[in-house]
Amino acid sequence: MSKLKGKIDFAVIVSATDANPNGDPLNGNRPRETYEGYGEISDVCIKRKVRNRFQDLGEKVFVQSDDRSDDGFKSLKERADGCEQLKAETSKGKKADRDICSKIACEEWIDVRAFGQVFAFKGVDVSLGVRGPVSIRQAISLSPVDIISTQITKSVNSEAGKDSKASDTMGMKHRIGFGLYMIKGSVNVQLAEKTGFSQEDAELLKRALQTLFENDASSARPDGSMEVCKVFWWQHDEKTPNVSTAKVHRSIQIKSKSEMPKSIMDYEIILQPIEGLPAPEIYDYV
Repeated sequence: MSKLKGKIDFAVIVSATDANPNGDPLNGNRPRETYEGYGEISDVCIKRKVRNRFQDLGEKVFVQSDDRSDDGFKSLKERADGCEQLKAETSKGKKADRDICSKIACEEWIDVRAFGQVFAFKGVDVSLGVRGPVSIRQAISLSPVDIISTQITKSVNSEAGKDSKASDTMGMKHRIGFGLYMIKGSVNVQLAEKTGFSQEDAELLKRALQTLFENDASSARPDGSMEVCKVFWWQHDEKTPNVSTAKVHRSIQIKSKSEMPKSIMDYEIILQPIEGLPAPEIYDYV
């Protein structure tokens, strides 16, 4: 694998139509929103989808969801113990070399060398933390979102032997009518050199972002309700460019042409030129 050529900045514009992009379990699974009424998708949710796409692309992933486990392990500890090299080193207890443990874990799993990971399990004397080069911010909608709640009912009893439906047959299902979100992130070269995150891994990350919602359909997010509209990908030549990540992301100017936007067509997206900033790769799927 080749070393990362230079720092990477990226931005992904995604749309949600009659879907729940990211439910809040502490709020009845309503779509997440800020106090100002803007929609929100947590960075954890985005990383989960990226990990799923890594799996679909044939890569080994450490943090797998139970319903997508492809290696037979039922916990992170089992998966860590399933790596013979890592288990052999951690079994040395306090004498274990944490740098060697980190190197083994990064070589084994792409999400560890991308996002980092904390390895701290009960009964294991050695614990370590890996700091990953890929950072992703929570996505905020470009306009306030309108949350629509629908009351639903069950048509059958959960248990046999009851003459009437139980009192819990009523429920609520939440969605937003439309929302346009921007995901922002970057890849740090210095940290990539430590974890072994390569240029080939960066290309896999790009592919994962381009196809973020493939194999992600659910009752809350039916097929076609979540869409990647545009991807901006800046590959710098330097490890530490003169243009900051914040300024790179601000170069994307998005203005609403309607008081109540219903699609991405109701927005004007302009890429402002910045001196010293290379032209990004732009992938347009609209």
